[in-house]
Amino acid sequence: MRLENSFEVPAPPEAAWNLLMDMPRVIPCMPGAKLDETVDESTWKATVAVKLGPISLSFLTDVKREEADEAARRTTLSAKAREQRGRGAAQATIESSLAAMNGGTRVDLVTDLSLSGAVAQYGRGIVVDVSSQLVQRFAECLQAQLTDVPEQAQAATEAQSEPVRGLSLGLGALWRSIRRFFGRLFGRG
Repeated sequence: MRLENSFEVPAPPEAAWNLLMDMPRVIPCMPGAKLDETVDESTWKATVAVKLGPISLSFLTDVKREEADEAARRTTLSAKAREQRGRGAAQATIESSLAAMNGGTRVDLVTDLSLSGAVAQYGRGIVVDVSSQLVQRFAECLQAQLTDVPEQAQAATEAQSEPVRGLSLGLGALWRSIRRFFGRLFGRG
């Protein structure tokens, strides 16, 4: 499944690029993610915690920087995750590109995502809506990382360390899908 998301950060492209290349600062900005190990300058190990109602999933994730083109401000990461108890897996390729915009930087993310096991049972619409909420939280954390106030950056990272609560994100996504459906039905969408 292909997911496309964009957001803006209030920093020049050079500062945003430097942050994007600093994976020990970026990984903890992903909701539910914790950096476990830096293997080398382009490989990391992380744990991603997800809570789906009463079910808790913990994914062991290998992250690798496949490409980094500083001149084009484009990077490609691969992530391979497996649930610790064998209840599912995910693979993703994430392409990030940066462009100057309105005194800040626009970040475009294109993710090719493949899910298997328990997580794969959710429909594409729910996965797309949940991913957009996760990207929004990720963007807010990155914005805090780009401030000059270390306390804000620390607080933003700590807020992301909580497990992703799939049920509340899923219900929010379902509600937005229902609203879009009725908006189209009654000519408002």
